Amino acid sequence: MASRYHEVYESWKQDPESFWAKAAEKIDWSKPADKVFDPDAGAYGRWFAGAMCNTCYNCVDRHVERGRGDQAAMIYDSPITGSQKTYTYSELLDEVQTLGAVLQGHGVEKGDRVIVYMPMIPEAAIAMLACARIGAIHSVVFGGFAAAELATRIDDAKPKFVLTASCGIEPGRVVEYKPLLDEAISLSKSKPDGVLLCQREQANASMIEGRDLDWDEEMASARSEGRKADCVDVAATDPLYILYTSGTTGIPKGVVRDNGGHMVALHWSMKNIYDVEPGEVYWAASDVGWVVGHSYIVYAPLLHGNTTIIFEGKPIGTPDAGVFWRVISEHKVAAMFTAPTAFRAIKKEDPEGKLIKDYDLSNFRTLFLAGERADPDTIQWAEKQLEVPVYDHWWQTETGWTIAGNPVGLGALPVKYGSPTVAMPGYDIKILDDQCNEVPTGETGAISVKLPLPPSCLPTLWQNDERFKESYLQDFPGYYMTSDAGFVDEDGYVYVMARTDDIINVAGHRLSTGGMEEVIATHPDVAECAVIGMADKLKGQIPAGFIVLNSGVDREMGDIESEVVKLVREKIGPVAAFKLAMAVPRLPKTRSGKILRGTMRKIADGEEFKMPATIDDPVILDEITDVLKGRGYPA
Repeated sequence: MASRYHEVYESWKQDPESFWAKAAEKIDWSKPADKVFDPDAGAYGRWFAGAMCNTCYNCVDRHVERGRGDQAAMIYDSPITGSQKTYTYSELLDEVQTLGAVLQGHGVEKGDRVIVYMPMIPEAAIAMLACARIGAIHSVVFGGFAAAELATRIDDAKPKFVLTASCGIEPGRVVEYKPLLDEAISLSKSKPDGVLLCQREQANASMIEGRDLDWDEEMASARSEGRKADCVDVAATDPLYILYTSGTTGIPKGVVRDNGGHMVALHWSMKNIYDVEPGEVYWAASDVGWVVGHSYIVYAPLLHGNTTIIFEGKPIGTPDAGVFWRVISEHKVAAMFTAPTAFRAIKKEDPEGKLIKDYDLSNFRTLFLAGERADPDTIQWAEKQLEVPVYDHWWQTETGWTIAGNPVGLGALPVKYGSPTVAMPGYDIKILDDQCNEVPTGETGAISVKLPLPPSCLPTLWQNDERFKESYLQDFPGYYMTSDAGFVDEDGYVYVMARTDDIINVAGHRLSTGGMEEVIATHPDVAECAVIGMADKLKGQIPAGFIVLNSGVDREMGDIESEVVKLVREKIGPVAAFKLAMAVPRLPKTRSGKILRGTMRKIADGEEFKMPATIDDPVILDEITDVLKGRGYPA
C-alpha cells in the first residue's frame, strides 16, 4: 500500500498540539490536560500539563475491564532455566495489586523512589508496574551491575525500597545479586528502609534481620489479608521512572520519564511504527535494565493490549543460535525488536541460517533493529534468511521511542540500506555544523532536533535541570543535541554514521568510522567489526579496524586483513588512510550490545581508562590489549 507517512508527518508539523491531542484520546485520563503543551513549563515546555492519570491503570486494569482479562499479557520464557509461565491480564492485575499493597504496607508512597535490581524474570515487570500503580518512581538498574556503580545510583535516587532477586543466570554461571546489593548499600550514604528479595532456586541469598523481606512471604501475607493497592492518580508531568544512562562515571545521569507524554507516544508507536494490533504477540528481545526493556517489553505492548515476552536467554548458547526462531515459532510472535549485535552473533554461529528451517515462522511479519548501527550486510542477511521485511530504526535512552524509523503501520517506505529511514512525527531533525548552522543536504554534521522535543522525551535529568541543559541544550541553542553525527539525503532519509566522538580527523579530513565499518562488514568472512581513531603524530588520527570472523573461517588471518584494508581503500579512497585491520576473538560490548569504541580507543592510545560499568565481559579488553601489543600499539 502507498505510505501515508508524508501526509501524517506534515499534519504533525502544521499543528503539533492537535496531532498529540488526537493521539492522547487513546489513553484513559482521570482528568484531561489544561494545555496539550505548556511552553512556559520546564526546560523547554511540558506535555499534557494539568492532566491526571495512572500508567498502570492504562497498562493493565482497563484491559481487564474491557474484556481482555483472559488474554495473555506476559509470557516468561527462560531457556536458561528451562521454565515458562504465562500471565493473563487478570493474573497480572492480581500480582501488581498485591505487590503494590506490600510496598504501601512498608511505607512506600507517591513520589518515593524504588530501585529495581533484578534479572529477566516476571517479577521485574511486575515491580515496575506496581510502582507505577502506587505513584512511586522506579529506577531499574541492570541486575548484576557492579556494587560501586549501584551505590552511585542509590545515592542519586535515594530510594525508600530496593526490589531484588537472589541471582541472575548467565550461560554456564550464576551471578549472585545479594552480595553486590549489600556492598552497594554499605557504600552509599543514602540507606533504603528495606529490601524485598525474590529467592530463586539457583541461589539462596542470606537475609539481613530488620531490613530484608522475603518476596513470596510478603505477597502471601498481603493475599491472606485481602490487601490490594488501588491506582494512585499522578500528574501527567510527574516522573514515572528514572533510568541512568549506561557507562557513566562520577555522578550518573538520571534520565526522567514522565507519565502522560510517555503513554501517548508509546501507544501511538505500536500501531503506526510497529504495525501490531491489540491481542498480537510482540517481542522485544532486550533487558528491563535498558530503555528498550522499559518502553517495549513492559509499557508499550501492555498499553496497546498486546502480549509481551520476558525472555531470559541469549541469542546464542541457550542452547544454540536457533533460540530466537524457537521463541517466535512457539509463541506465534508477529513482530520482533532486537539489537543488530544479536543478529551478528547468530550470523557468526549459523551463517547459512540452517537452524531457521527447523521452525514454523508463518506468524512472523516484521523484524525491527535498533541499539547499534545496523550495517546493510546484517539487514540483508536477515531479510534473506527470514523472508520478512527488516527495518533499522534509531532512538535513544533520552527519547524513549523512535527518532527516525520506517513507520510500517502508515505503509512502509522503501528501505535504503544504512539508513533508519525518516524522522517520526514530533522530531524536526536538522544537521548542524559547529556554529549551529544547517549544513547542505548530504553533508555530515551533528544530528540535532529542533525544540520542543515530542512527548515521552526526557523533560530533564533527575534533580539536575542545569546538567540537563548543559548536556543536551547548551551547544546548539534551540535544539536538542543527540551526540550522534550523520547526514540527511535528498529524500529526507537520515543516516546515523557515528557518535560525534567517533568522527575522526585524519590529516584535516573529518571521516566517519561508521562509513568504514559499513564497508568492512561486506567482506564475506567478517561477522562484525569496529573502527576507532588512534592517535598519530603525523596525521592526528588514523583509523584502525577490529574484525571478528565468521565461525568456520579457516583462511590465513593476514590474507583476510589485507583484503579488508584493500576494500576500504577501494570504496572510501586513500583519504581514509586505512592501513590497519586486526582480527580479534570478540569485541567489547555493553550488556545492551553497544560496542565500547571509546574504551578501545583509550587502550590503543595508552590512556588510562575506567572499566565500563556496563561491560558484558571484562576479559575481552585483555584480548584487545594483547592484539594491539602484538602490533606494537600503543607506540
